Amino acid sequence: MKTFLRDILITLIIAAVIFFGLLATVQAFIVDGPSMQPNFHNGQRLLVNKAVYKFYEPERGDVVIFHPPNNMQGDYIKRIIGLPGESVKIIGGTVYIYKEDGNRLLLDEPYITEAAGQTFVGETIPENEYFVLGDNRNNSSDSRNDWTLPRQNIIGKAWLSIWPPDEWGLAANYSYKSE
Repeated sequence: MKTFLRDILITLIIAAVIFFGLLATVQAFIVDGPSMQPNFHNGQRLLVNKAVYKFYEPERGDVVIFHPPNNMQGDYIKRIIGLPGESVKIIGGTVYIYKEDGNRLLLDEPYITEAAGQTFVGETIPENEYFVLGDNRNNSSDSRNDWTLPRQNIIGKAWLSIWPPDEWGLAANYSYKSE
């Protein structure tokens, strides 16, 4: 009888560790609105990796879920475009990144289908903040509205699409490793 109780207790402890470990590292998120089309659609369900930014810094091209600044309602999903110390300009639909060292980077964005229609000239992005844009540039409330994303507001990185079934797979993050 003792071994039976011990086995049940061990099983319950393992189950609790797995359960609380998942709660601490993964979160479900439902896309609300068209701001990330064509890559993410209204009603699409994602799993968010909440642990990744405890080990790595957010990178350009990452799709992040976050609490928006200025007490806006609900959590947002956007793509990181500008990093701390850089500035962003959008001219003729093309995004330019001006780096701290004075170099300019023309951003290749294969994940969008329609370029931004309006010109934008941004200030230098403060330390520990990021410039984010929706993939649907002409229908997105994003950093072009005079706000940047504080690091502490980031919940996590979009990881897996889990609903609808035809959208199953890894989230549409983009790697700019050639910078």
